[in-house]
Amino acid sequence: MDREQAKNRITQLRDEINAHNRHYYIENSPTVSDYEFDLLLRELTELENLYPEFRSADSPTAKVGSDLETENAPFKQYPHLHPMLSLANTYSIEELREFDSRTRKSTVSRFSYNCELKFDGTGINLLYRNGILVRALTRGDGTTGDDVTRNVKTIKAIPIQLNPGSNYPDEFEIRGEIYMPFDSFNKLNYQRELDEEPLFANPRNAAAGSLKMLSPKAVSSRGLACVLYHLIAPGYEDSLHSKSLEDAASWGLPISEHSRRCTDIDQVVEYIKEWDEKRHSLPFPTDGVVVKVDQYAVQRELGFTAKTPRWAVAYKFKPEEALTKIESIDYQVGRTGAVTPVANLSPVQLSGTTVKRATLHNADQMEILDIRVGDYVYVEKGGEIIPKITRVELSRRNPESTPETFPAHCPSCGSPLVRDPEQAKFFCPNSDGCPPQIEGKFIHFASRKAMDINIGEVAVHQLVAKEYVKELQDLYSLDDLQMLSLDKWKGKSVENFRASLEKSKQVPFHRVLYALGIRNIGETTAKTLATAFKNIDALASATREQLLAVEDVGDTLVDSITNWFQEPRHRATVEALKKAGLQFAVEDKAPVSDTLKGMTIMITGNYSVSRETMKYYIEAHSGKVGSSVTSSTTYLVAGTKAGSAKLEKARKMGIPVISEEEFYKIANPERENIADDKDDLI
Repeated sequence: MDREQAKNRITQLRDEINAHNRHYYIENSPTVSDYEFDLLLRELTELENLYPEFRSADSPTAKVGSDLETENAPFKQYPHLHPMLSLANTYSIEELREFDSRTRKSTVSRFSYNCELKFDGTGINLLYRNGILVRALTRGDGTTGDDVTRNVKTIKAIPIQLNPGSNYPDEFEIRGEIYMPFDSFNKLNYQRELDEEPLFANPRNAAAGSLKMLSPKAVSSRGLACVLYHLIAPGYEDSLHSKSLEDAASWGLPISEHSRRCTDIDQVVEYIKEWDEKRHSLPFPTDGVVVKVDQYAVQRELGFTAKTPRWAVAYKFKPEEALTKIESIDYQVGRTGAVTPVANLSPVQLSGTTVKRATLHNADQMEILDIRVGDYVYVEKGGEIIPKITRVELSRRNPESTPETFPAHCPSCGSPLVRDPEQAKFFCPNSDGCPPQIEGKFIHFASRKAMDINIGEVAVHQLVAKEYVKELQDLYSLDDLQMLSLDKWKGKSVENFRASLEKSKQVPFHRVLYALGIRNIGETTAKTLATAFKNIDALASATREQLLAVEDVGDTLVDSITNWFQEPRHRATVEALKKAGLQFAVEDKAPVSDTLKGMTIMITGNYSVSRETMKYYIEAHSGKVGSSVTSSTTYLVAGTKAGSAKLEKARKMGIPVISEEEFYKIANPERENIADDKDDLI
């Protein structure tokens, strides 16, 4: 490679790595594995070392990957008291021994190592003052992080106040990882699959995405956990890293029980080999082992590079993969009509379980991989959970094989499929006549987050097959004989079913709207629409302009809503469900308080909740929402990206400009948990 070729390759690698960093840190949807990413980063590092004239402060080799949004940032951002760096990675025991050799050559001091499991989550930095958690920041770009304190306070493992009587410093920072245990991850993806929302590829992405949600109440439902592993506090300058973690645990902080002090590199290797076997039995995701010099004095002596500490390294476990054969490909039809290809595999052992199936996602992914029936393929488990086909072993391909053709017609009802270019998916448009879609809409309607009706998928399948139910309202007119004809249903089952039907009549409007199964209306969108339109009739008759005026509503969702209500069968379903007693309007509540009575509140910018929710909150406390800044405006509540013209006008008129948090304290000064106050209004 000559100088010009090296320059071009360096530019190409930087662009590619920066794009992967955005997918990983910002979008929480990586397009390559950690191993593939690390290979790209290593190639860039080697080229920059060979051609130092092309080094740049903006290179991914010189800076930490960032999770900060540069535009329309939804969280306030604050600097870390101390930089939050990344770790150098290796997949090789030989390179680990080279790290040990370099370290011993760099100091005459005696030292030992502390080995810790590398939890696969998202970094967090906690600041405690006088035993109280005062701020939680994401890693951000290493120097500045997003303030996610309100979200972090919902995570049960993280104490808001440390154990009374503990001998903790007056102020300290402690870093760690927020992660999602496998149980929480499986439950989350199961619900997303039922809702036909994109699945999280692994627990790390799920944890990072959950931590950045705008509603703390929603974060609390995600089952996040935390482990802390790096204390920065006065009084430990001549102590041990392992001793600082023992102390932190005594204060009530979540510290891993699996760390181990090692006197030399041989014991480190032994620890790594032990956990490379045992990691599959853990209830949480881990992707390696972090090896740290234990003595703080030696850490200071070794120092840092611009990006990493010289006294620590992460040994990454290689993803486990298996080679197996594609026996056939099925095309599954979901509740919304989306057709998903699934490969049926010759059973193969992977990460302690038998893998028989793997999703192929969509037609584009099949074409990229050039998947064919009879191919031998490599299968990985994304985050040790979801089987994923990574590549085809072309050397074993049958020369007579032919490319797989995505079906043109629905495999269930035969209707011509239509392509949604935005989602790269094919859909069956026969929503009211396609059996899997009919079953799916009943399962979704009865689900816990919708109407919470006591009936399972097997029973729904039988009801549809027996033609006892065709439309959602049919559930409310089933008789006992029909229910008792279902397999394993007895009198108690029918009694429980009836009780849940009756209870479903009290489910609030936003959950009923979600239960109807209108494409692209999820839980959050249903709340927003319910808040904006108050009742189903107003939503059904809303113009395109009125719908687009609602925050987070775009053309695709507008098309879904208008198309759904144009169907006479759907309108008939709504009317029948009204007669059955379901709630199709936001309940008129008495004001929460009169703290804003007589006040006109003008809002501008982005908040931790939708603008519709903000307006509802003002009205719930007896205030009036202003349409413009006038002399009658009491306060202008400025969120992020607030309108400069409104801010300037308010200042000229002497109208107080306050933050979102200041506004909540004015509206409800006696409520301790502002987040619950907001969320309980919807």
